[in-house]
Amino acid sequence: MTGALRCARHRGPDETGEWHDQDVVLGFNRLSIIDLDRSHQPLRYAHGRYTLVYNGEVYNYLELREQLIAEHGAEFATDGDSEVVVAAYHHWGPAAVARLRGMFAFLIWDAQEKVLFGARDPFGIKPLFTMTGPDGTAFASEKKSLQELAPVLSLDEPALQHYLLMQYVPEPATMHREIRRVESGTLFTVRPGEEPVTERYFTPVFSPTPVSSPAEKDALYGRVADAMRDSVAKHMRADVTVGAFLSGGIDSTAIAALAKEHNPNLITFTTGFDREGYSEVDVAAESAAAIGVRHVIRTVKPDELMDALPLIVWYLDDPVADPALVPLWFVAREARQHVKVVLSGEGADELFGGYTIYREPLSLAPFEKVPGGVRRAMGRLSTRIPDGVRGKDLLRRGALRLEDRYYGNARIFRDGELATVLRTYDPRRSFTDITAKWYRESAGWDPVARMQHVDLFTWLRGDILVKADKMTMANSLELRVPFLDPEVFEVAAEIPLAEKIAGRTDGSGTTKYALRRALEGIVPAHVLHRRKLGFPVPIRHWLRDEMYSWATGIIRDSQTDHLLDLAAVQRMLDEHRTGPTDHSRRIWTLLVFMIWHGITVERRIRPEIPEPHYPVQV
Repeated sequence: MTGALRCARHRGPDETGEWHDQDVVLGFNRLSIIDLDRSHQPLRYAHGRYTLVYNGEVYNYLELREQLIAEHGAEFATDGDSEVVVAAYHHWGPAAVARLRGMFAFLIWDAQEKVLFGARDPFGIKPLFTMTGPDGTAFASEKKSLQELAPVLSLDEPALQHYLLMQYVPEPATMHREIRRVESGTLFTVRPGEEPVTERYFTPVFSPTPVSSPAEKDALYGRVADAMRDSVAKHMRADVTVGAFLSGGIDSTAIAALAKEHNPNLITFTTGFDREGYSEVDVAAESAAAIGVRHVIRTVKPDELMDALPLIVWYLDDPVADPALVPLWFVAREARQHVKVVLSGEGADELFGGYTIYREPLSLAPFEKVPGGVRRAMGRLSTRIPDGVRGKDLLRRGALRLEDRYYGNARIFRDGELATVLRTYDPRRSFTDITAKWYRESAGWDPVARMQHVDLFTWLRGDILVKADKMTMANSLELRVPFLDPEVFEVAAEIPLAEKIAGRTDGSGTTKYALRRALEGIVPAHVLHRRKLGFPVPIRHWLRDEMYSWATGIIRDSQTDHLLDLAAVQRMLDEHRTGPTDHSRRIWTLLVFMIWHGITVERRIRPEIPEPHYPVQV
């Protein structure tokens, strides 16, 4: 237990607690946010019948507390949300989970019934890993904690193939066969000596409701604005200072502007690079000035990135090849010197239709009228067109059904291309192994809603939320995401297609239209209709120049030649450096895996793990 807790010390440096009986052992590292001097964990309740360990925040805990007192005469010894979670389970049973509005992964041991109950939040904001072995079932917020309990693990080769397709390992898999993730929106029970029994309590359903008249549209925009304002108000609940991340886009700016209503002294944070076109620092600073908040900027240089990457990969647990996680780590590191909690804009694109790729069904609509045989012939024709010729990819994608072409925002290697670098390539594996279930669930929906549904279960919880949680918690900083709130989703799910993707039928219109309209008067005008950038990273340029020798060294020293054709990877890097083809995302994906393998499997790369040390009161 000591080693497992030590691996997760960064998640909770304020205090550590342990408890056990003859059936279970519970340990917890606390990051104190609410009820600082009490709410210690493991938390006992109902005269010791229940013992709770709980990672996250339930933002409606005050309302639930009052409801529990009024309906059941519940008694509380603390003022925190942790005790509310276990009290809700005591009085409402497993149905309590659906009432929790927040981010969470928790375990409750019922010593009377000899059952362990647990759950993970609806969208997968907080992680929970699990491993079953001869000594029983173990759970942890960090995969590395479970690795301490079973140091000999085997690589999951299907997970590696999916990682190279998607730039992350999709749930519930991890890069090790023996360790899995508890899926978002599920609850489970475990009895001593038995396997966990899992049940899904939340499935997101998009059910667009048509709006036509100006009054109906205005009412929709008003509901969106009200839901966001209420969500941000709940997410501001804390007994420590809350700040906000601020890029140059509408999502984070909206969160910061609404948070400012509750904290006039709000501090915002952004990051960027000294390269034109790869920084939103100026726009973020302009937004901060417009909404009247103090603003802190952190600029990242390529040598800092190269030095920090092994440590960042260690924190990740599994490789995630999204370059945006690097500036996120640096801005989180800076923010933690000022605040203990930050709000951020993750989830807005998935809920409100914000990704550019969501416009693709409009541009491909004419292909839907073409007979299937002709479409297949068009697909074959596209394979004969040389790469780089305009229209080749449009023809290829237009020949495919949505289910056969869309698997998320990050498409690194196509299925067939993997054979050029992956020695263990299996042509029977495909992204459809991951997405088919979510397409079946969304049969009959409009194509954009189906893409959103797939993204909620793949891209959002496999990439976006993993990097958000891991990079902030690496710095003992709690990140809260007000867009990913059940009541916000309830409103977003009813938005019709025309209010998500508005504009010309060629697919070049405005994304997140209803959200943009709802935020008029909240978000500064210069941000309201800006193109989305996020935290872009100039790896395309750096891999040709400043990072070329560094990347060559990683490939040369890697002991992954039994998995990857390292000579082919080096050729790809050289082609990227000298030729017109941009291989940067593929190279980056391979490099991140090699670093992960060097740390986790080879034990050749040993990042120096800093001891968490921050201001006592922020």
